[in-house]
Amino acid sequence: MYSIIDIETTGGSPKADKITEIAIYNFDGEKITDEFVSLVNPERDIPYYITKMTGITNEMVADAPKFFEIAKKIIELTENKIFVAHNVGFDYGFVRKEFADLGYDFKKEQLCTVRLSRKIIPGKKSYSLGNLCSEIGISIKDRHRAAGDALATVKLFGILLKTRSSNMPLSIYNLDGELLKGLNKSFNTSLLTDLPEDAGVYYFHNEQNDVIYVGKSKNIRKRVLQHLSNTNSKRAMEMKNSIADISFEITGSELIALLLESNDIKQIKPKYNKAQRRSICTYGLFSFYDENGYLRLKIDKTDNAENPLTCFKSKSEGIEYLNQRVFSYRLCQKLCGLYESDNACFHYQVKQCNGACIGLEAAKDYNLRAEKVCKELEYHRNNMLIIDNGRNRNEQSVILIENGHYEGFGYLDKFDGYSNIEQIRDCIKKLADNRDIKQIINSYLRRNKVEKIIEF
Repeated sequence: MYSIIDIETTGGSPKADKITEIAIYNFDGEKITDEFVSLVNPERDIPYYITKMTGITNEMVADAPKFFEIAKKIIELTENKIFVAHNVGFDYGFVRKEFADLGYDFKKEQLCTVRLSRKIIPGKKSYSLGNLCSEIGISIKDRHRAAGDALATVKLFGILLKTRSSNMPLSIYNLDGELLKGLNKSFNTSLLTDLPEDAGVYYFHNEQNDVIYVGKSKNIRKRVLQHLSNTNSKRAMEMKNSIADISFEITGSELIALLLESNDIKQIKPKYNKAQRRSICTYGLFSFYDENGYLRLKIDKTDNAENPLTCFKSKSEGIEYLNQRVFSYRLCQKLCGLYESDNACFHYQVKQCNGACIGLEAAKDYNLRAEKVCKELEYHRNNMLIIDNGRNRNEQSVILIENGHYEGFGYLDKFDGYSNIEQIRDCIKKLADNRDIKQIINSYLRRNKVEKIIEF
């Protein structure tokens, strides 16, 4: 049995937006056996462009039930049913998030009529619901309303069931490229149905239970299925054949997933991870001012008491990094320890250095550029808590940066507050700081929003 579902929303993000209408039609493969259609009060304004597209106004939903008021009905209707939708990730993601906000783990096997259509009736000009239905002769009444689009999806799904070959499985696991083909004979396929659709880190194990790959995702289940669908290279097929077990750790926060992935790759050194398999850093980039007031940079061993700006696994890696910055910021080779001479550096001779090496460029002018190298390696604040999503609705994640050093991450009850720094330190899982960690945090904060950043 199938629950064919369509929703309308205030926008495109399950994290930021809410459902304004839902339609559910239970379908046994031949006829509709039950149905439910309702507007939903999203408890926020509907943007004008959404109203223009759907026709749903703030006035229409003002007296409509809130999601929690219809949640029980939705659970009852969809019990033991497969969740079917056109572009199922969108509808399922919103419904799952609405339930998650209520503290309920809504989890269903899913089927996507977009993917099914591409597989069963290939060669169409477009697989959007409107265009596809128009091409195969399905009329849609009330386009961009939940009931109209859901009924059209029912008709489309009925055609797909009749058109598919008798030996074509509908299971989402077999839909794209025979997903289970090529898996290790010891692999328990029931693991796939238990994978969470949450942010976190996942681990592929071989028959000896060694971790052979570590990955992260905002949706662990979706990413794992993508791995198992990948047959584009010999290496991908080799890894797939080696997977005998899958484990995972839910983090709630995508940023923490990135940090944990990076840490575990360095610690475990899995066979099929290469990008971050760096050893313990033995060289670092240091800065100091000389007697003439110039800000100088150098690559040196990290076995002294001074904290480096960043670390490297080898001297050659550090020199390559510094050479790139010398070129990018027009710095002096000599003042960066990359050229030994009593006179000007080589770059001055080819007009790539402004002459700081022989005192022709004022220290204050040179230092403005040298400081840019230091700033790109700094955390946004020397002492801060990065607060983001937790693993459940009553929890928040916290990342601790103290004295410019990454200490690790942990989780707090939402209602505990952040004034007690000793309590926060106690919950922190200590992890190593390194160049990758600093780059991950700085890059993520530049591109993404977190719940809050608290300076202390």
